[in-house]
Amino acid sequence: MGAIVSSPFIVPVAVFVWLAIMGVAGIIGQAHARRLKAEQRMAMIQRGMSAEEMATVFHPDGGDEKGDGAKTKDPLRSLGNARRAGISLVSTGVGLVFFGLLLTAILQIRAVLAVAATGLIPLAIGIGFFVDYRLQQRELARFGLEVGAELPPQGRAS
Repeated sequence: MGAIVSSPFIVPVAVFVWLAIMGVAGIIGQAHARRLKAEQRMAMIQRGMSAEEMATVFHPDGGDEKGDGAKTKDPLRSLGNARRAGISLVSTGVGLVFFGLLLTAILQIRAVLAVAATGLIPLAIGIGFFVDYRLQQRELARFGLEVGAELPPQGRAS
């Protein structure tokens, strides 16, 4: 038993088994949900409900089962989400780079620079979010919606 636990392959095998179990559990859960929905529909049919009445019970907002009736996406919300994600990721990346460089200077161990290199990953992704933010701004400006334009100056009470 000790040879199995100390094997270098235990973690990858455990992750693979865990993913397989999660996949099977998801499939079983979806099948159970479909079965319950079918049983509900059969009970409604037995009580004499029409297809239109069942549609209003299952989807009161008028959407269909596939999700095609989804609500429209607010472009300003998407723009704000991209900006917030960019700020968070760039800040995290800069913090990790600074921490790695400071730790390397304190410990005088060159291998610790790997921490600073790790900070480049969220930094690069954050810059990508800022590029996406600017592209979305430009696209909205093409439709006549100026985002981030300065507000007109307010009159000051002197």
